[in-house]
Amino acid sequence: MMIHVRHGKGGKDRYVPLPQSTLVLLRQYWKTHRNPNLLFPAPGRGNNETAATDRPMTHWSVQSAFRAALIQTGIRKTASIHTLRHSYATHLLEAGVDLRLIQEYLGHNSPETTALYTHLTNIAQGRATAVINRIMTGL
Repeated sequence: MMIHVRHGKGGKDRYVPLPQSTLVLLRQYWKTHRNPNLLFPAPGRGNNETAATDRPMTHWSVQSAFRAALIQTGIRKTASIHTLRHSYATHLLEAGVDLRLIQEYLGHNSPETTALYTHLTNIAQGRATAVINRIMTGL
């Protein structure tokens, strides 16, 4: 239940947890194209030879699909696929996932990079305050 990201951001390999619900969606998707080597292949000519291509989907194809999804859902904020990476890290932090694990998932060498990247949110600050108050009670 881990995804092996090869040559991700910064050219780094890493493993990221695969949610069960995402596995279900990926299995449904696989039934429609069944490329022998790639889960997300580049479209073939006329977008109809996907199963035969040997090239992965390009960054620009992913960005284009993301922009189309933003329009379709009516979201008017400026966003990119990199925004998804930032949002993922922020949601993990707010849910209480250890910063060291988030660092590993993002492929950062330094915890300082991850701390800046995920920025402290109001939820994270509130949880920290609650923990500090609990620890300090009765001293």
